[in-house]
Amino acid sequence: MNCQPRMKRLVYKWSLINQTCLLCDVPAGQHYPLCMACEQELPWLGDHCRYCALPLPMAGLACAQCCRRLPAFEQVIALWHFGFPVDTLISRFKHNRQWPVGRLLAELLGHGLLHRFAEGLPRPDLLLPVPLARRRLRERGFNQAGMLGRWLSSQLGLPCDDRLLLRTRETPAQQRLDAKARRRNLRQAFTVAGDVTGKHVAIIDDVLTTGATAQAIAQVLREAGAHKVDVYCLARTPKPGYV
Repeated sequence: MNCQPRMKRLVYKWSLINQTCLLCDVPAGQHYPLCMACEQELPWLGDHCRYCALPLPMAGLACAQCCRRLPAFEQVIALWHFGFPVDTLISRFKHNRQWPVGRLLAELLGHGLLHRFAEGLPRPDLLLPVPLARRRLRERGFNQAGMLGRWLSSQLGLPCDDRLLLRTRETPAQQRLDAKARRRNLRQAFTVAGDVTGKHVAIIDDVLTTGATAQAIAQVLREAGAHKVDVYCLARTPKPGYV
């Protein structure tokens, strides 16, 4: 059964110009509900690890974790580091069912990806949202990664399959676990239910924290024959103390 909401009935008509900014309630003056002043104040991701997108002091470097062991995915593309107000917006989308907020974030990510594609970033063959555990899907009523994937699919003109990746077992919530526990928690938690042989795929998620989920999924995709795996997400969590 498809539990995802009918998004066309729930989200703004994005062709309208007279929209109100979702952050400050003034007229947005743009084709999406965010004014220029608030858009400039978002925590845009600056210099970061060329693999996992962890914020770093200089561009073109790899973080210590990726230097020790290269991840199974090629690279992470994220727009922001996980700070105010993006952290609040993502929470409103995930936990308060404020789908227009999620649609706005997806549209901005889509703009960023289209720009990167124009600059030479290889386009993937397929978008694959991170699957949600059945119990959490029943509790929340929707998979935020699935919604992001479907919105990005429409904007980017790329197919999205939210049934090819499956979560094979229930796992405790990742938020309460450290990096090592997250990796143990996700062992054999995912499987591939379709053919990805020779394909370039992009995993879709809202936030990348330690990268454990992306790593676990990328590993099973590579084992299933995927040629290349990227990760597209809204935000990357920085190390504690990052400003």
